[in-house]
Amino acid sequence: MPTALVTGATSGIGRAFAERLARTGHDLVLVARTRDVLHRQAETLSSGNGIHAETLPADLSTTEGCRVVEHRLTTGKPIDLLVNNAGIALDKPFPHNSIAAEERLLDVNVRAVLRLTHAALPGMIERRSGHVVNVASFTALGPGGLATTYPAGKSWVLTFTESIGRSAHVRESGVRIMALLPGFTRTELFDRSGIDLANLPEWTWLRADRVVATAMRDLARGRFVSVPSLRYKVAAWGLRHLPRPLLLPLAWDFSSPGRYWTGARRRDMPEDPRPDAAPAGGASRPSPNEPDSEGT
Repeated sequence: MPTALVTGATSGIGRAFAERLARTGHDLVLVARTRDVLHRQAETLSSGNGIHAETLPADLSTTEGCRVVEHRLTTGKPIDLLVNNAGIALDKPFPHNSIAAEERLLDVNVRAVLRLTHAALPGMIERRSGHVVNVASFTALGPGGLATTYPAGKSWVLTFTESIGRSAHVRESGVRIMALLPGFTRTELFDRSGIDLANLPEWTWLRADRVVATAMRDLARGRFVSVPSLRYKVAAWGLRHLPRPLLLPLAWDFSSPGRYWTGARRRDMPEDPRPDAAPAGGASRPSPNEPDSEGT
């Protein structure tokens, strides 16, 4: 059986990847911070699909957590598919978050993707077989969100994936690397991050299982970038090609005076926005029992 390693595997898009891969006969290595949730998920997937599911508790915002996963990527049964899905978001504009919160966002959304891809690729290239899926976001393509570093980090993931995936060294080895750019997907990410999108139209939302189905189809077709659903393909084209002045009025601006959002539900900013006045959104290290989240 092929083996897939999925980060952020206990919720949202990561869970949908794990469930689909189990159904298609992949053994699994499930990575998240939550040991108990991981074990329950592994038992469910193993008993329901006749596969072996290994658990790997790790906090990818830390060097130690990344090293745990890197070690598994380079030892034991070879990993045929790496899904870099784990990610976090912050609910306040850049100046209102502590620097610790901003650095943790980059550690999970950028540094972990770089480190795990770097660990997985040499073995895949040597075996001349393997796939990597890096979960980014449609916001990686342009100014869809202002005053937040989340799109900037996802833009790095997209550029990194295309740069490495399109290189002759990787392509000639038969290894495939693809960036997945979902739109707003019904996952735990927004609730856990404290971001209120209650007023977004129903048509903007995607289902995690359909996002994963599109990703796996595009991966099999050898695509470097996967954008699920026609509506987000249109949005992706616009973000790539339309002049910035036309796009800016449509963006969500976290720093709009006294508000968090311009396009979704608006909420008042805290009275004292100084980073040291109170814990910033996502600033504190999460509880070990808190489920992982994933890219939009």
